[in-house]
Amino acid sequence: MSDSFGILSYGAYLPRRRLQRKVIAAANGWFNPGLRALAKGERAMANWDEDSVTMSVEAARDCLTGVRPAVIGQLMLASTTHPYDDRQNAGIVATALHLGSALRVLDVTGSLRAGTSALATALAAGGSALVAAGEHRLAKAASPQEMHYGDGAAALLIGRGAPIARLVGAHSETVDFVHQYRGHDRPHDYAWEERWIRDEGYMKIVPAALGALFEASGTAASSVTHFCMPCTLPRVATALAKRVGFAESALRDNLAALCGDTGAAHPLLMLAHALQDAKPGDRILVAAFGQGCDALLFEVTDAIAKLPPRAGVRGALARRKEESNYERFLAFNDHIALERGMRAETDQGTPLSTLYRNRDMVTGLIGGRCRNCGTLQFPRGRYCVNPKCNALDSQDDQPFSDLGATVMSYTADVLTYSPDPPAYYGMVQFDDGGRMMADFADVDDGKVEVGMPMRMMFRIKENDAARGFVRYFWKAAPAANQ
Repeated sequence: MSDSFGILSYGAYLPRRRLQRKVIAAANGWFNPGLRALAKGERAMANWDEDSVTMSVEAARDCLTGVRPAVIGQLMLASTTHPYDDRQNAGIVATALHLGSALRVLDVTGSLRAGTSALATALAAGGSALVAAGEHRLAKAASPQEMHYGDGAAALLIGRGAPIARLVGAHSETVDFVHQYRGHDRPHDYAWEERWIRDEGYMKIVPAALGALFEASGTAASSVTHFCMPCTLPRVATALAKRVGFAESALRDNLAALCGDTGAAHPLLMLAHALQDAKPGDRILVAAFGQGCDALLFEVTDAIAKLPPRAGVRGALARRKEESNYERFLAFNDHIALERGMRAETDQGTPLSTLYRNRDMVTGLIGGRCRNCGTLQFPRGRYCVNPKCNALDSQDDQPFSDLGATVMSYTADVLTYSPDPPAYYGMVQFDDGGRMMADFADVDDGKVEVGMPMRMMFRIKENDAARGFVRYFWKAAPAANQ
C-alpha cells in the first residue's frame, strides 16, 4: 500500500453566508409564484470578495492539511466561471499555495463535467497532482437557477503513497446533449425543458456510462456503497439508482438543501463528503452529467483512518451564517445598480510589473525570517527589524498564510467605500512573530475584539472594473468563524 496510487487527501470550502431560499421566493413570488415550491433550505452565498479562484485556494488548503507532499507536479483548476479568459487562473492558485514554478498547471472549463474530467485526467496521468474545482455561477432573479445554485469548491490530492481511495474503473461518454448552456459574454445560463432533460438526458446517457464502467471493471452496481451524482431535478437520482441496481442506502444526499448545486465543483464536493463518511472497503461511484457523463469508481482503503483531521464538507457545512437579506445577495453579484458614492470612483490601475516583482508577497503572503536571530517580519526587507540584530540581507522566505494571528488593533470604518460596510481592518500580530495591517473578512458587525484569534484567508482585494482586472490579497478572518 505504501507505493500505491490514488487519492491521497480531500478538502472542501463553502462560503460562510447561507441565503435562505424562502427570502428569494418572498421577494420574487409576485412575478413567479412557482418559486414557492422551491423555497426550502438554503444556498451557499459567496461574499463580495470571493470567486472561484479564492474558494479553490481555500479548498486546496483544507486538502493539504497534514499531508502536503514535497513535490506536486501538476495543478488542475476546474470551473465554468473562471474570472479570467486570458490569464491562467490555476497559476494564481499555485502561487497562493506556494507550489513553486516547476509545475504544470491547467484550467479546465466548458462543461459541468470539468471537475470530474480534470480528476480523470490526473488519475490517468499517474503523477502527483492537485485537482481543485470552484464555482460562482450567476443566475437571473426569479429563476429556478437562482434557487438551485450555490457557491463552493472542493479539492483532491492525487499521487503515490498510501492512498485513502484507489481507482477501480472509469468511463466517459461524450454526447452533445445540450440541457443548458452559457454563450460567450453571457452572464447567465440558459436551461431547456426539465422533462426532456430527465427522459432523454439523464435516464439514457447516465445508465449507458455506468453500464460501460461496470462491464470494463468487472464490478456490479450492488457493490457500490456510495453513489454520488449531482442533480437538481426531483427524483432523477432515485430513478437512476433503481434502474441501474444500486441499493437504496447507496444514494448520497446531493446537499441541495444545505448549500445548493456548486456546478463543476459539485461532483468533487460530493466525493469529498462521501470520503469523510466512508470506511475501508467502501466503494464510491461518482457520476457527473453534462454533454455526456463521467463515471469514476473508487474503493476506500485502510489509510482513510490515518488521514489527519480536516474541515472537509462537514466542517464547511457547519461553518455557516444565516443570510436573510436578499438585496445584499443582489448587490454582491452586481444584479442591481447601487449608488456607491464618490469614494468608490477612485481609478486605481494595477502596475503589472510591480505585481510580478512582488507576486510572492502579494499572492503568496511570503514574508521574511532572519536566519541570524529567527525574527519574522512582513513584508520582508533588507534589514532585520529586530533592534538587537539589524542584520543585512539575512531574510529567508517565510510563508505567513498558515500562521495563526490575533487582533492588536482594529477600526470599523463607515466613511471609506466598502461593498459590505462598515469596512473592518486593523493590525494583526502573528503567533510566531511578525505583524501586518490587514483587511478583515467574514466579520460579524460589532463582534471584533483586541486579542481575537484570526486566520488568514485568500480573497479579492479589489475589482478594477475599468480594466477587468481582479486584485487578490490575503485578509484576516475570525478563527471562530472558520
